[in-house]
Amino acid sequence: MNSKFIIIITVALVAMIMLAGTFSAGFVAGRVLLPAANASVAVQGEIGDNPTNPLPPDYGNTPAEIEDLFEPFWQAWQLVHEEYVDQPLDDEALMRGAIQGMLDSIGDPHTSYMDPTQYESLTTRLSGEDEYEGIGAWVDITGDYLTIISPIPNTPAEKAGLRPGDKIIAVDDENMTGVDGALVLKKVLGPAGTQVKLTISREGEVPFDVVITRSKISVPSLTSEMLEGNIAYIRILDFSDKVDEQLNNTLRELLKENPVGLIIDLRNNGGGLLNASIDVASEFISDGIIAYEEFGDGSRREFKAKRGGLATEIPLVVLINEGSASASEIVAGAIQDRERGKLVGTTSFGKGSVQISTPLKDDQGAVRITVARWLTPNERTIHETGLTPDIEVIISEDDFQADRDPQLDKAIELLQSK
Repeated sequence: MNSKFIIIITVALVAMIMLAGTFSAGFVAGRVLLPAANASVAVQGEIGDNPTNPLPPDYGNTPAEIEDLFEPFWQAWQLVHEEYVDQPLDDEALMRGAIQGMLDSIGDPHTSYMDPTQYESLTTRLSGEDEYEGIGAWVDITGDYLTIISPIPNTPAEKAGLRPGDKIIAVDDENMTGVDGALVLKKVLGPAGTQVKLTISREGEVPFDVVITRSKISVPSLTSEMLEGNIAYIRILDFSDKVDEQLNNTLRELLKENPVGLIIDLRNNGGGLLNASIDVASEFISDGIIAYEEFGDGSRREFKAKRGGLATEIPLVVLINEGSASASEIVAGAIQDRERGKLVGTTSFGKGSVQISTPLKDDQGAVRITVARWLTPNERTIHETGLTPDIEVIISEDDFQADRDPQLDKAIELLQSK
């Protein structure tokens, strides 16, 4: 087994967008994934089934105070059209920039504007589409530099040696300092068969270049196998709307082998749909609370385990690391709080906010807005702090170079001891 996964977002550098959060071969939860299919409905992101908010009944009847407030905006709009040296201006680009600036001013990296291409990327990743073009890595676009959350297994990004935490500081020798992460992402994306040169900043090392040939990326929601010692292993790569069906089918096949224990690997899984995380957790937890959704007014919504889970009794260990975010943390947090199994690895990313993505009129992309935060069954908030594993196991540089996986080894040891 390839164990090279060490070390925010919900959200691959395949053709896509993060979100982080979403957010990869795209992004979500601060991650991104491009491209994607057109969608005309609100994306659940990490929020479950929240509907698209309808326009208010008085839409178009702008109150006088709002008109007064926006007088400087329209003055600036007129001035730039009259005075700017290079005319004509792209009004569509100005409009999109104004929306982006408004959302940026809130100061929440997960509340953002997605242009039509980025929005298509997000809807594709969440709908479970399994083939994209790009380099094959989940990325975070919300920091100072475009940052690798994790390479997707068996992709050009992984083969080039990219690691979680790597920052892309230049693309094709063009310095990306101060450039918006979404714009950097567009430079990294491209059709299969073309090359891109990335300059990487990695902690403790001198910046270096990698040349990667983009390709078509197939991204399954999960992989599985039986390990030595009759232990079942499932690595969940994504929380799309197809993951529960795939997990259910996989569990049925693995449980036929009567395994003595089960390892769920959530390392470097940046999240996805909230409903998918509830479905996944319900396969391992028979009843009770999985998570709470807490809104700005203090009200909450409960998410309880669904009946019929296939693996609610088998000894269980869950692997997490710094790349485990959002929906991954909902599952891991529920398993930890309900004392269903042990968490092994390193502290998770800490992406505990809930976003709703609402498409804009005339196919002008979408706005992604933080509407709530989620809590574990014990009412813990992990936003910006993460989940602390029951047993901390660090993968060292020597382990990485030697292709050793002490986190997986510890999980196997725990299950064999039972």
